[in-house]
Amino acid sequence: MQAIQTKYLSATNTKGSRIKATCAAGSITISYPSELSGQAVHRSAAEALALKLGWTEHKLLGGCLPNGDYCFIFDNAWAKE
Repeated sequence: MQAIQTKYLSATNTKGSRIKATCAAGSITISYPSELSGQAVHRSAAEALALKLGWTEHKLLGGCLPNGDYCFIFDNAWAKE
């Protein structure tokens, strides 16, 4: 598995605000989930990418990076409990 990095993409003339989740295996861009805020917005994108890649057996742990992006990693120990 790989770390997933997420970033906010501002609205353009043709698209609304979005969140992009990226890792070496691929990426996904979701519409900004306005019902969420803060880290939950970015977690939503990371979970969408994990689902797309079939990485659903582990818990995601994440936090904010100094540049405002977020990074999520998988807790392998959680799956063994």
